[in-house]
Amino acid sequence: CAHCITKVELSVCGSNLLDRDVASKSDPFCVLLHDVDGNWVELARTETAVNNLNPVFGVKFQVDYHFEEVQKLKFAMFDEDKCSSQLYEHDFLGEFTCTLGVIVSNKKLHRPLILANGKPAGKGAITITAQELSDNRIITLTMCGRKLDKKDFFGKSDPYLEFHKQGDDGKWMMVHRTEVIKNTLDPVWKPFTVPLISLCNGDVDRHIKVCLYILCLYLVEFDCINPKKQKKKSYKNSGVIIMKSCKLLVFFYTPVQLACISVLHCECVFLQVGIDFTASNGSPREPSSLHYINPMGSNEYLSAIWAVGQIIQDYDTDKMFPALGFGAQLPPDWKVSHEFAINFNPTNPFCSGVEGIVQAYSNCLPHIRFYGPTNFAPIINHVARFATQALQQDTAAQYFTLLIITDGVISDMDETRHAIVQAAKLPMSIIIIGVGNADFTAMEFLDGDSSALRSYTGEEAVRDIVQFVPFRDFRNAPKETLAKSILAELPQQVTQYFKQRNLSPSNTMPE
Repeated sequence: CAHCITKVELSVCGSNLLDRDVASKSDPFCVLLHDVDGNWVELARTETAVNNLNPVFGVKFQVDYHFEEVQKLKFAMFDEDKCSSQLYEHDFLGEFTCTLGVIVSNKKLHRPLILANGKPAGKGAITITAQELSDNRIITLTMCGRKLDKKDFFGKSDPYLEFHKQGDDGKWMMVHRTEVIKNTLDPVWKPFTVPLISLCNGDVDRHIKVCLYILCLYLVEFDCINPKKQKKKSYKNSGVIIMKSCKLLVFFYTPVQLACISVLHCECVFLQVGIDFTASNGSPREPSSLHYINPMGSNEYLSAIWAVGQIIQDYDTDKMFPALGFGAQLPPDWKVSHEFAINFNPTNPFCSGVEGIVQAYSNCLPHIRFYGPTNFAPIINHVARFATQALQQDTAAQYFTLLIITDGVISDMDETRHAIVQAAKLPMSIIIIGVGNADFTAMEFLDGDSSALRSYTGEEAVRDIVQFVPFRDFRNAPKETLAKSILAELPQQVTQYFKQRNLSPSNTMPE
């Protein structure tokens, strides 16, 4: 999905940064870099915060968020020492590296800064806040002041404005800082444009704060009040701030972008994994088996788990994934199971991150017997039960994605068709990864791209929820290419579910 892109705004602040200056404190600025074929390339940088070890940067980073890609970002702090754009001319204060998906899923990250040698940068830390620019409005403000207080001893004041909005935690976050107007009590600031969602979360009735003073967006002139001077009976104000003009414009997202936005507005996209342990895969002890772990420590099943897991895990808040197997005999009675926890803990089948799935999978192999038949319906119904529980909520804040990794043989086609048709009514999608060189005609039939899938009763699926990807077509391709194919239909499937329930993406999650 080459156009699965939406804009995300990243706000950055630092705390307890290293002090590299002798006569004063550091003058930090932050540089955003992204990974391009293994090389770090600069995207943007903030302004410099003079003499400040706890900077709150006014410049925001706007980045294109690609739903189906792993986008590695690095936030590097520097102390400005010279008037130079070359980073090596400035003192390094520490850095933090992560993926954009991690930032988006957490909304707000607070992490320690690390030096080049891997050691902590003292107590230095960075806080990154993500704001998805899903609102299609921008606002242009022109501000000026009149008769402000004189603060400088030898001249007039050097005023500037800071705009703040209140977060869900009640704390105020700066969203914009104007330029400084030197030596004047009647400043006129340059017009500036910000996304309305950045300024007030898209709510024009929501109060914002300028510096220390509360105002409403509808006010065009307001007093600046100094609390220390308010005690005097004769005190009126410390000047007046005037909104000279306010222009509200609209820009548009494409339908595909809105599809990505709907996925991001889910409280969680829960990933559940189902792994085929039937005898058609071959004995895991034989090199010809799809489950045989080669000397490099991998096989086709592991490659598929890594490829899709590293993408989808960013949308799950706790990174805990239930991983189930099907088609194997289990100890101690060696009965066949079609929905067993691969960590052998049926009350807690969750694995910590993709690494946890891989570890549980590897530990599971020596203790089970590959058998059959290959039944998909039990594991689909297993996930559908969780999706059904989500329907009891007032909002569609949860969406479930079942990843099935299989060699393509299926024994319960009628039951599987029926299970998929019923699951199509739920907040649920299914991604099937076909490994090996088998005939995948049955999987392509379940995909339903050529015609709507029907149950054996004749009932037609209300939407397409299955995406099939033959892994053999991507053996020599980058993992990102495979991931794009895997997630090609998921955003549209989520959006279609919202529409059928008459829900807009913005209503699926509290502010």
